[in-house]
Amino acid sequence: MPAARPSLTPPADAVAPVRHPDAPAPGQLIDPHYEHCFGCGPSQPHGLHLAARAGEGVEVHAEFTVAPAHQGGPGLAHGGVLVTAMDDALGTLNWLLHTASVTARLETDFRRPVPVGSTLYIHSRVDAVRGRKIYCSAEGRLDAPDGPVAIAAQALFVQVKLDHFTTHGRPEDIEAAMNNPDVFKRARAFEVNP
Repeated sequence: MPAARPSLTPPADAVAPVRHPDAPAPGQLIDPHYEHCFGCGPSQPHGLHLAARAGEGVEVHAEFTVAPAHQGGPGLAHGGVLVTAMDDALGTLNWLLHTASVTARLETDFRRPVPVGSTLYIHSRVDAVRGRKIYCSAEGRLDAPDGPVAIAAQALFVQVKLDHFTTHGRPEDIEAAMNNPDVFKRARAFEVNP
């Protein structure tokens, strides 16, 4: 019998999230966590190049423009690309909590098509925390922060230690990240979604 899927609804004893005192200031651009990340990395020629800014509280505002390489159906964003954008925006919330966590479960609802050339504005937030579990949600709006909702998501992230990445990552990539002389970038490389 398959294991029960973890709930996306915070339990009654979950607590409100607390923004870490060293979190980026509201409005501050949050650097990509890893240069080769498909979602936010600048070294991915066909990646999303998602740009994220810290919001108020434990919220992030992110955006990306759908390029021709992101197509599914003719002229429309691929659904998997949209889910990737939501996952990356939700994962960026880690920087406001100052923790490393990975996606345990992500559920999305597609509300309308997203055409090539349009910009998706994503607002993500942490809703509650219980132990190592982080409950969060997001919505992506078309062409403006207050545009029509194109996609919505709920997610459960689980806090992990560095060895999660060093144990499961490709050795040459782990070594390259560990050898980066920029300590900040070295640490950021390991704050990813699996």
